[in-house]
Amino acid sequence: MADGASLEARLCSEQYGSGAARGCCAAVDGSLQWEAWGWRWWGFSGAFTAKPEGPDGGGEGAPATASAPLSRLLALFLPQGFPDSVSPDYLPYQLWDSVQAFASSLSGSLATHAVLLGLGVGDAKASVSAATATWLVKDSTGMLGRIIFAWWKGSKLDCNAKHWRLFADILNDVAMFLEIMAPVYPICFTMIVCISNLAKCIVSVAGGATRAALTMHQARRNNMADVSAKDSSQETLVNLAGLLVSLLMLPLVSGCPSFSLGCFFLFTALHIYANYRAVRALVIETLNEGRLWLVLKHFLQRGEVLGPTSANRMEPLWTGFWPSVSLSLGVPLHRLISSVSELQQLVEGHQEPYLLRWNQSQNQVQVVLSQMAGPETVLRAATHGLVLGALRRDGPLPRELEELRNRVQAGLAKESWVIVRETHHVLDKLFPKFLKGELLGRLAKTSQEVTASPMEWTSGRDRRNPAHRSRPSSFVLPSSQPCPGASALQQHKTKPFCGLSR
Repeated sequence: MADGASLEARLCSEQYGSGAARGCCAAVDGSLQWEAWGWRWWGFSGAFTAKPEGPDGGGEGAPATASAPLSRLLALFLPQGFPDSVSPDYLPYQLWDSVQAFASSLSGSLATHAVLLGLGVGDAKASVSAATATWLVKDSTGMLGRIIFAWWKGSKLDCNAKHWRLFADILNDVAMFLEIMAPVYPICFTMIVCISNLAKCIVSVAGGATRAALTMHQARRNNMADVSAKDSSQETLVNLAGLLVSLLMLPLVSGCPSFSLGCFFLFTALHIYANYRAVRALVIETLNEGRLWLVLKHFLQRGEVLGPTSANRMEPLWTGFWPSVSLSLGVPLHRLISSVSELQQLVEGHQEPYLLRWNQSQNQVQVVLSQMAGPETVLRAATHGLVLGALRRDGPLPRELEELRNRVQAGLAKESWVIVRETHHVLDKLFPKFLKGELLGRLAKTSQEVTASPMEWTSGRDRRNPAHRSRPSSFVLPSSQPCPGASALQQHKTKPFCGLSR
């Protein structure tokens, strides 16, 4: 009865933004008594009385006046609309990221102290011009390294953000270790600090690019700018705390190199561990080549399709991750064929809007995509290529693929296009079951264009030839061309895969 009376006394309820739902009841004096605002993730509760300021009882600004002090403080460092405006993995990732940033700040203070000592700060015999020259050479080396690394690996950073994030932080620790050891070898000091700064510039490129990719993943309301700005505020707060601790720490370690080195190893261990936990907390909901191979291998071996959380939890972050097959999506057609007979072989026996060629000797798969290829077609083409790679590996496979693998390994199937055609028929049965998974089914049915498709990939470019680093060309086959089966080829007008990482 008491519960029923309280429900009857509640006049209305509201939920504003990401605050918890709160109720309103009538006070004795006729005013409205509202429950306190709170963050759903933090469990704030209470009650207060608010006088109505208009017909709506307070208007748009009421929630701000009702916020708890801690809520106001959190609003300085969390995106607007948190937690609904960010991905579910935002909070655990940011917490561990703050821990690693704090440890890195302390390690960086030790490294900076060692570099300044090596440059002669505090030594009356040190030459200002020599120290300036060393500093300029160090910076110049890093600038050149930044440009070369961005050209060499820039297209891989977004689709493999987890791995490059770990790589960048571990390389940063290596660079700081070199800086700490540089004063021990004064003859090689300039060379050591140049190598260290080169590594740090690579870290800045890889870290900045992966941070942008992760911000895109975390922002759920087209609020990338807000998420990025609040991440910068969090990092600034952590660095400020690290600076204050460093001011207390440096006088204690300046006279004892062994103690300084021991502190560095302690902070480095904490830094690497926190980075691993941060990256492991991420649940990336897009597919790159490695994650698709992981999901496909699990499906072929157990008949189950992994969900996003399970796939990310099982995803190796160090080694043993990549499939053995070399898969290139979005290659130009002229790299696949050189004769009319080869073109006929590629289009024979299927109606899929992509063309695929498999080089058995090099275990290389190249795919040309049609202009009509949507996300589901791109997903099938990538799955097709990885299935062909699975024929060269050990492990349980469905009966249809097991028979094909026996033929391939026995050397009975010398014509690769025959195996490609037969795997088309196998995929006609397996691929619909594969799409029933939580992750694949939702992403393959997206109505977005291929530019925002669920596939993150490195394009099929010839890395040995810089001339092939441009967007792959598309083609249109004229219907008047005297080629047998030309009508069947009209639907295979290729275009580059716009969703590829460039």
